[in-house]
Amino acid sequence: MTTSVSTLENLATQLRIDSVRSTSEAGSGHPTSCLSAAEIVSALFFAEMHFDPKNPQNPDNDRFVLSKGHAAPILYAAWAAAGLFPREELLKLRRIDSDLEGHPTPRLSFVDVATGSLGQGICAAVGTALNARRIGSEYRTYVVLGDGEMAEGSVWEAGNIAVYYKLDNLCAVIDVNALGQSQHTQFGHNMDEIAARWKAFEWHTLVVDGHDIPALLRALDEARATKGRPTMILARTLKGKGLSAIEGKDGWHGKALKKGEETDKAIAELEKQMVPDGSKPDIPGPRSKSRPEPAADYSKIPAPAYKKGDVVATREAWGVALAAVGAVDPRIVALDADVKNSTFSDKFEKIAAGRFYEDFIAEQVMVGAAMGLAARGAIPFPSTFACFLTRAADFIRMGAISFANVKFTGSHAGVSIGEDGPSQMALEDLSMMRSVHGCAVLYPCDAVSTERLVVEMARHKGMAYMRTSRPKTPVIYGPDETFPIGGSKVVRQSAHDKAAVIGAGVTLFEALKAYDQLKAEGIEIRVIDAYSLQPVDEKTMNEAARATGGVLITVEDHSPAGGIGDAVSEAVAAAGFGVRRLAVREIPRSGQPDELLDRYGISARHIVDAVKHAVAARPTLA
Repeated sequence: MTTSVSTLENLATQLRIDSVRSTSEAGSGHPTSCLSAAEIVSALFFAEMHFDPKNPQNPDNDRFVLSKGHAAPILYAAWAAAGLFPREELLKLRRIDSDLEGHPTPRLSFVDVATGSLGQGICAAVGTALNARRIGSEYRTYVVLGDGEMAEGSVWEAGNIAVYYKLDNLCAVIDVNALGQSQHTQFGHNMDEIAARWKAFEWHTLVVDGHDIPALLRALDEARATKGRPTMILARTLKGKGLSAIEGKDGWHGKALKKGEETDKAIAELEKQMVPDGSKPDIPGPRSKSRPEPAADYSKIPAPAYKKGDVVATREAWGVALAAVGAVDPRIVALDADVKNSTFSDKFEKIAAGRFYEDFIAEQVMVGAAMGLAARGAIPFPSTFACFLTRAADFIRMGAISFANVKFTGSHAGVSIGEDGPSQMALEDLSMMRSVHGCAVLYPCDAVSTERLVVEMARHKGMAYMRTSRPKTPVIYGPDETFPIGGSKVVRQSAHDKAAVIGAGVTLFEALKAYDQLKAEGIEIRVIDAYSLQPVDEKTMNEAARATGGVLITVEDHSPAGGIGDAVSEAVAAAGFGVRRLAVREIPRSGQPDELLDRYGISARHIVDAVKHAVAARPTLA
């Protein structure tokens, strides 16, 4: 049995009615953006997609991503029509006591990734399509975009990568209603112009009347039969379709109909469009059942093989550790942006090529695809130079809203990278990542702590970021040391410490040099490795403040805003302690790493001066 065309048409009308009614009740929303997509959503949910409507998280369900997230009411209406929850719940749209938010989030069981920042849903859909291959499932991924969304560069990054991976299990539909928020879209209803672009990207491209159910079904049949490349269905629609007063008219984006007479009149007009048909939709179940993933056995990960005094870059140790955790946990995947031979993610590629995804120089789709993979149970490790992760800052922000279990790594951070100059020197990444809700932020100094923290990242539930360094640094920890997220290491201390110097990564070694110089002059200091900046080790920081009479000095290869200094300051502020901060306070230039550390105020020499000044300025007790 299949759902009849007349039933699908009635369902489209019902989706329109529910979208109008819910946005009118809320007093806000985007009903016209829902009305244009009604036949598209009806055909997908009730004729094309295979899923269990009572179990949206079934791993073999076809996946649906609403990239045009402002059309959330029609997504909610579709799941109500599928029987997941009562239609009456739709009237709670946008209320604080309802998960039916203004744009979809994974608080809802049927939403994989948060959308609403346009251009991201199609990137996540690439990840969910890749995941089907990873787990050996026949599920397909469908994504609906708006035509204005095509202005986003990330859409074309996704277009490139989907073709590169020949994702014939991915079908996108663009709702070409020709109207954006403030004006007509770039191409309006010039379907030939839009089609030419997608054909140039080598997608199987079809143009249909988006309000013609049989035409949509034929296009979806053709998409399913197409092998070796993804399909793009360009559906010509009218914004506000079904309501004569607003159909195809500008100036209605994001405007709900007034509750009362205006809404009642609109619903009456839509109800007249229903045709006699007493049948119900037939939703087929999943096409296949994937194999359960083998359990991960982290006890099989070998201890770090380094000896104290070995000189190893943390970026290289990260690559070794990623391959080690990937060998024992089949959920781990790695994504790269054409820097794998510098970040050392190629070590993972060598042992798990089928779980390594090259996204070339396209950081937005790399992060977006990681979100899609994470939504389906993978543990993605996307990595690139730290400065280029900032290009995907909005994706990372949305990843937090998606509760995405993604593990980011940014290498080549700070002035310590040397001659490449300021365009390559991430000096903002710690601030960016510490501002992401729930994201653990880690900055190891040596190979042992790096390897241990990669394992912690993999096992941590939630987003995490690790900053790795380009220069080789000496191993200072033994293989039995542990590094829990939220901890720190006191690497030098005495009963007579006059100050505490807190560093991480490369600056820890400048602090250790300063320790030696000051000790030779009879000044004892405490040195702390703040390898976890979020959460920060409040207990250790406050103990150091009390032990030194409040003389805390942070030193970081980062701008003053949002990094180590701010993390430590937040940890001790409630107890009334302040922090003196050494950081990079101007735009740097090319040079040798040691020259740059000294020029920009974060070398051992500057630490020694800061300690002496702070100790001299501290009041003495009579």
